[in-house]
Amino acid sequence: MNLEDRIVRSISLRKGTVVLRSELAPLGSAAQITRVLAQLLEKGKLVRVSKGVFAKTRVNKFTGTLTVAGSLENIASETFRKLGIPVRPGRLIREYNERKTTQIPVELVADTGKRRISRKIEVAGLMVKYENDRTRTAQ
Repeated sequence: MNLEDRIVRSISLRKGTVVLRSELAPLGSAAQITRVLAQLLEKGKLVRVSKGVFAKTRVNKFTGTLTVAGSLENIASETFRKLGIPVRPGRLIREYNERKTTQIPVELVADTGKRRISRKIEVAGLMVKYENDRTRTAQ
């Protein structure tokens, strides 16, 4: 069984949609992992979501094309959970869930608390935006 087969098997046996590069590191050297991930991206079995973060794909039963196997919300929350970054829904999403407003939020905004995050998470052209509750001091 070659490395590509081992990585494909490892990915298919995982429950979630998100696969971190660090999870595949024990299977081979950095150069080998890079080569196999590039092949899987080219074949469409994976989609790059962020630096070192990949998402599984599946065939859309209506169009027959390959699509990401989850929504932006699911992929973002799973990515943050796997990276150990505590986030919660943004202010607008919280207000909608608490029934303080009837406007449905269009963008996915994650509240990072006092933490600053610059990681870009993008799925099918949609990006996660960040807000934090740090107070800014006037200078």
